[in-house]
Amino acid sequence: MNKSRNLYLVPYAFWIVLFVVAPMLMILYYSFFDVEGSFTLTNYAKFFTPVYLKMTLSSFWYAFLITAFSLLVAYPTAYLLTRTKHKQLWLLLIILPTWINLLLKAYAFLGIFGTYGAANKFLEFLGIGTQQILFTDFSFLFVSVYIFIPFMILPIFNALEEFNPRLVDASRDLGASAWTTFRRVIFPLTLDGVKSGCQAVFIPALSLFMITRLVAGNRVITLGTAIEQHFLVTQDWGMGSTIAVFLIIAMVLIMIVTSGREKVK
Repeated sequence: MNKSRNLYLVPYAFWIVLFVVAPMLMILYYSFFDVEGSFTLTNYAKFFTPVYLKMTLSSFWYAFLITAFSLLVAYPTAYLLTRTKHKQLWLLLIILPTWINLLLKAYAFLGIFGTYGAANKFLEFLGIGTQQILFTDFSFLFVSVYIFIPFMILPIFNALEEFNPRLVDASRDLGASAWTTFRRVIFPLTLDGVKSGCQAVFIPALSLFMITRLVAGNRVITLGTAIEQHFLVTQDWGMGSTIAVFLIIAMVLIMIVTSGREKVK
């Protein structure tokens, strides 16, 4: 039995080594070389300069905002979905936008938020007038949250589906208010779903670059934008790899922090 089980693990182990371990080792290798191909530690010293530290803080701040707004929208949405009659249909409609290419969705918002787009037409109808919506922090956060919301809703929805509704009835019978029931019963028991959703949003939000360029007009500079610039524009693969190394370390730490489970007493 053990031999057959180990045999089934071979394709999985091969996939992990080839597409996870090997690329990370290559990134680590290139981080020790400069533009001319000479071995150096300058890239790591350069990362701790004010420019890159400010960029790192900016990346974490925007990733935090995207995750927080996604959670604020996703949790009540997932909660309502579990109580609707055709919840699987509604869930499918929420998932459908994820099947559309990210670039197409970004270009769609260029039209919606543009000077003559639907958003400004609506503002003119309200009497507010045309506003600069594109190339702002608002447009960047709005589009990012829209793209990541399905990835936050799904794990929370699954956690709420497994939640025993009798616990809510028991809490109300004991005199707890609706808010107390949510804070002391529902939310703690669905926290694993929230953690999974935060992982699925925060980690990719750290490395965004396409939306920062198209929707934010490079007003928002993140680590993902810097990596793209170094690999495709300046051809400084060493510095781009160095940033990627620290980004990978940050992602691993986030996964460790958010994946911890409480021990059953």
